Amino acid sequence: MRTIPFVNPTTQAFLAALIGAVVAGSAVLAWHVSDRQQRTPTPVDEPRVPTGVATVLSVLRSSAVVVDDSDVVLKASAPAYALGLVRGTSLASAELADLVQQVRRDGQIRETELAMPRSNGAARHVTARVAPLGSRLVLALVEDRTRERRVEEVRRDFVANVSHELKTPVGAIRLLAEAAQGAADDPEAVKRFAGRMLTESDRLTHLVQQIIELSRLQADDPLDAPSPVRLDDVIKIAIDTSKIDAEAKRIQVVSGGLENLEIFGNEQQVTAAVSNLVANAVSYSDPDSTVLVTTKVDQGNVEISVVDQGIGIPSTELDRIFERFYRVDPARHRSTGGTGLGLSIVKHVAATHGGEIRVWSAEGQGSTFTLSLPVHRGSEQKQEERL
Repeated sequence: MRTIPFVNPTTQAFLAALIGAVVAGSAVLAWHVSDRQQRTPTPVDEPRVPTGVATVLSVLRSSAVVVDDSDVVLKASAPAYALGLVRGTSLASAELADLVQQVRRDGQIRETELAMPRSNGAARHVTARVAPLGSRLVLALVEDRTRERRVEEVRRDFVANVSHELKTPVGAIRLLAEAAQGAADDPEAVKRFAGRMLTESDRLTHLVQQIIELSRLQADDPLDAPSPVRLDDVIKIAIDTSKIDAEAKRIQVVSGGLENLEIFGNEQQVTAAVSNLVANAVSYSDPDSTVLVTTKVDQGNVEISVVDQGIGIPSTELDRIFERFYRVDPARHRSTGGTGLGLSIVKHVAATHGGEIRVWSAEGQGSTFTLSLPVHRGSEQKQEERL
């Protein structure tokens, strides 16, 4: 018969307490594990941008945005951020976001034009093409058409202005022809009407020539075949071109300044610009006055200044005189024969040659137009040798 070892009551109480603590600890640990499992969300498959699409977007020059089914922007090209399409992880345009939602609902590709406001108040015009990308993603491609829209507006304005300008002399010639026909038995009247018709036909011819000249200048690239241009020859041609008009008003056109200067560019364009400046000065100068054409070199630029003693230009109009067909005094253009294109041609030539055109004017005191063009280095060295 086996003897059971005696365990005193104190030991028995300690063992019972220890077993109870272990059981309680296990229960608490099990509760914590269960609670953490309940609080941790079950992992779901997040939509990911396909590797190929992400690679394309990283090198794409267009504005592209990939949006998930929660309208969160997952990926956007650098131009999209530059265009302001994305703000944080959302689309900045409510109209574009609405278009994305429509495409997500029915899976149909949509394309539309949007006007996005900018900080300066002007609207940015864009075209957006939105298409589904898989089952949960949407791709939006956006192109900025603001410049194209502006060019189209300028083209429409130009066509409208040309049509208006051509209509005036053509209509006048028709009316004068009808008047001459009705006065067939009055030789003096016929002669007078014929003289007016010649004047209007000259205006029409000059206008057409200026339009052709401006179109040709815009089509040319003077950097294709630049060459040294002698300004002495340019100024001589410009003065000769306005000689008849100047003599009719007893206006002296005088040249001065440095000689033997050269610029590097297109001789025909520079000649057209200077000729327009001289012709403009003669047209808006009073009879028995003087027009001065001078040249000098300033900080690597040749400055051709045309000074007149004409009617002057109001300060409020100075910013607009280089616009096509813009005239300070529309009532005077018929008497001066102006077309409103001469200064536009000058501005275009200055820009294509890397120069600028400046103007100083005061009403009743005259105007000074200064065409500044980069000097030809060979010409500058020759001037230094002379000095």
